[in-house]
Amino acid sequence: MNLLDVLYVPAAVVTAPWWARKTRSGWGERFGHIDELPQKTPGVPRILLHAVSVGEVGTLRSLVPMLLAGGAEVVVSASTDTGLRRAQELYRDQPGSHVTRYALDFSPAVRRFLNAVRPDAVGLVELEVWPNFLGECRKRGVPVGVINGRLSARSFRGYSKIRRWMRPMFESLAFACVQDSDYAERFRAMGVPDARLHVTGSMKWDAAPVVDGDAASAVQGATALAAELGIDRSRPLVVGGSTAPITGVPSAFACEEALLHAVCPRGTHLLCAPRKPEHYPSAHAALGGEACARRSARTPAVAGTTRFLLDTIGELRAAYALADACVIGRTFGSLGGSDPIESIALGKPTIVGPDTANFASIVRTFVDGGALIVSSEAELGSRLGSILGSADLRHELAERGRACIRRQQGATRRHADMLLRSVGLAKT
Repeated sequence: MNLLDVLYVPAAVVTAPWWARKTRSGWGERFGHIDELPQKTPGVPRILLHAVSVGEVGTLRSLVPMLLAGGAEVVVSASTDTGLRRAQELYRDQPGSHVTRYALDFSPAVRRFLNAVRPDAVGLVELEVWPNFLGECRKRGVPVGVINGRLSARSFRGYSKIRRWMRPMFESLAFACVQDSDYAERFRAMGVPDARLHVTGSMKWDAAPVVDGDAASAVQGATALAAELGIDRSRPLVVGGSTAPITGVPSAFACEEALLHAVCPRGTHLLCAPRKPEHYPSAHAALGGEACARRSARTPAVAGTTRFLLDTIGELRAAYALADACVIGRTFGSLGGSDPIESIALGKPTIVGPDTANFASIVRTFVDGGALIVSSEAELGSRLGSILGSADLRHELAERGRACIRRQQGATRRHADMLLRSVGLAKT
């Protein structure tokens, strides 16, 4: 143990009420007791990609095959239960790739984790820098970089208050591939040297394949989802993706599900997919309780049902494929918003609320391209009515959105080249 480990103990006690609010599995794995991975193939380097949760895991969808094709083995790690399940769905069965849980930043756990994984290089998705992990990798001569890096203005303000302690971690990064120039300035201010700082764009533009035709036919599981939930395909469907409680701003509604339930035009079906499983019960109540069909029930809704809850993991893309309009969650409170790319890539007219800080550059690109509607809480009902009432508007938004995405693609190839160079598999 070191001094940092000692400091982690009271921090864990103080934050216990927060992390104890929901059930977390895999505690042995969190302390580094993971299953030993297969022996490394001689001459084949192993790259560890760490993604915290579902969103970051999905970002790697195009990167993992590129690294495998480039001659590397890949280990994808995740911290949350939902992130781990999604990683297993996407990557466990790809030859040359492995999935495991990431360890807590307690030095014995970190050592056990690295002894089991044995990476030759590490890519941390978006940020996720931890001092014990970085220090142990440095002792082992393992280069660690940030990929698809972003540092929001809110996070930067917090980090700046403890910059003296954070700076050595940022300075130790072998590289930082960040999404845009705003993020680059923040990484630079935190201590990343210019020579190791690269603006590579966002891999999220590549992670969601653009669909030009009927999305419901193109996306596996979409038509089955509609049938199994009992959604009437002849009726307009609004999908609220990654919805959450509304906090930090004045609102007449406790959560985004309640807002959508109230403002959806008459005769419209509404399906909501909450961001976090612990919010499922509140979301179900907000959507009418027993009058709302739950996906987890695995039985079709009774005739006349108009409200649906997607309380499962990994089916949001299929739900978006069925939609006539999508509303991106975590944008009507103060949570920073969720990613709008996936619904737009499927050709779906998409609305976000006022708070999109987490994806500011992406949202700005779509808005500038006329491909995304930003709405206040008060305007949401009329915005949905306009979209659902005009096939021409839906078509225009879809075409503009696809064009925006295609113009931005290519970041994954740049990230793959950086990671492959770090293990000697690509030219410098």
